Amino acid sequence: MSPDRLSLAGKVAIVTGAGNGIGRAEALLLGREGAKVVVNDLGGDTKGEGADRGVAQKVVQEIQAAGGTAVANGDSVASYEGAARIVETAIKSFGRLDILVNNAGNARPRVIYNLSEEDWDAVIAVHLKGCFNMVRHAAPIMREQRSGVIINTGSESGLGHFGQANYSAAKEGIIGFTRTVARDLGRFNIRCNAIRPRALDTRLAGGEGGGVEAGIKLAQTFGNHVLGNRSMHTPRPAKAEEVAALVAWLCTDSMAGINGRTFQIGGGEVGLWSEPELVKSSFREQGWDLDALDQDVLRSFLVGDIIENK
Repeated sequence: MSPDRLSLAGKVAIVTGAGNGIGRAEALLLGREGAKVVVNDLGGDTKGEGADRGVAQKVVQEIQAAGGTAVANGDSVASYEGAARIVETAIKSFGRLDILVNNAGNARPRVIYNLSEEDWDAVIAVHLKGCFNMVRHAAPIMREQRSGVIINTGSESGLGHFGQANYSAAKEGIIGFTRTVARDLGRFNIRCNAIRPRALDTRLAGGEGGGVEAGIKLAQTFGNHVLGNRSMHTPRPAKAEEVAALVAWLCTDSMAGINGRTFQIGGGEVGLWSEPELVKSSFREQGWDLDALDQDVLRSFLVGDIIENK
């Protein structure tokens, strides 16, 4: 394989939520690999409140100190107009846009009977609507160029996660969004993939500043030790840098044929998720009524399965 296939030299990238954690690691690595980077971060807290434009600027300085090129942007992805300004920053600063990494996020964990409308709306606005806002403004530019890479950040939380109904809904919504965007834009040589990262040394996991151990403790508090049917335990601590490595790799020419797929990374493990499939079905010529469903489907679908409410 030619080394050029792994190079990002001359590419222009936007990384949202790049002031800390996974986003920061992604921006730094893309910068080291030759991309010109728009470092976007509102500079708020983990709940998405407050603002500090200096957070993004600090990462810009780190990229520049390493010999890279970057500019800062402090707009919120939750705002349609703000997302437009983020994309405009790339065009005005560097003249094009090749890579969009949707990483910005917040967390407002509550069990469902305590989850407020405000907490629901705030998380959906940043994660799910934020992805839409950014892609909506980036897509026309990439379409005109006939090239581009979009990476959306999902989560294993989308499989089911105690106390995180807002976050789970947003993250699994991003996976469905990714599949559709891949189909909408693939004919224009634009690929869109998603990742489910595991990184416990970040602010949202509670680990940044407190180390991986603090992230694990908080994760266990909110039920991260079981996500869907998968354990949170990994052979070694999951860190943001290896998430960044996967994202950078997905942006290279070596992955040019991959579109609409979902990858996992963290703790020494990298994986490709299967696409959803119908696992059981039953056909009845005359259609289904309540008795038929109870007699036939219950028996054929659920025999051997254990159904528990816990």
